[in-house]
Amino acid sequence: MTRSILAVLLLWCGGGLFAYGQADSGVGTVESQALAARIASGDAPLMLDVRTPAEYAEGHLPGAINIPYDELAGRLDELGAERSGEVVVYCRSGRRAGLAESVLVESGFTNVLDLNGHWLGWSGAKSDP
Repeated sequence: MTRSILAVLLLWCGGGLFAYGQADSGVGTVESQALAARIASGDAPLMLDVRTPAEYAEGHLPGAINIPYDELAGRLDELGAERSGEVVVYCRSGRRAGLAESVLVESGFTNVLDLNGHWLGWSGAKSDP
């Protein structure tokens, strides 16, 4: 009985951790390989790194702009993107990106994409032989 209750609670509470990229949030997802191909072909969307400037300086996606998630609402004009243009958002592992994606959607951005795996996935994939 206790295990069943625990399982239900984990599913209920944990579901929000995996909600990014689902249709009801207004946010899609993009895989690292697909984004890398677009960057290589010169067809990269706007890429928004919402980590700290120090994290960004240690490494980031080629061409990404850095606006920390907690500053995004006040710096939306720096994106220079149409509200309907693609915006790929990433952080280290997903939490901050989810917060930033909510700000973007609430501000009228309609084509927000969450980078699947975020920086950890991207940098890990790039270091594999």
